[in-house]
Amino acid sequence: MPSSSLRIESDFVELAKLVGTAHYRSAAKQIEHWAKIGRMMKENPDVSYEFVRQALIAKAENESGQLEPYTFESD
Repeated sequence: MPSSSLRIESDFVELAKLVGTAHYRSAAKQIEHWAKIGRMMKENPDVSYEFVRQALIAKAENESGQLEPYTFESD
C-alpha cells in the first residue's frame, strides 16, 4: 500500500510512540489504529467504543484463522 507524508504535531507523535510501544506498534501504526477507530465510530455513531474494539478483535481473529464456526443446537 502506498504511503504519504503528513505533518503531525510532535506531542501527538510522542504520545503515539508511548501508547504504540505498549501495544507493540510503531507510532505510525498506532496513529493508523486511532484513525481507523475514529472513522468507524464516526460512520456508526450509535455503537460504543467497546463494540468497535471487539469488532476489530474479531476481525483480526478471523483473518488469522482463529475463529471456529458456531453451530446452533435445535431442541
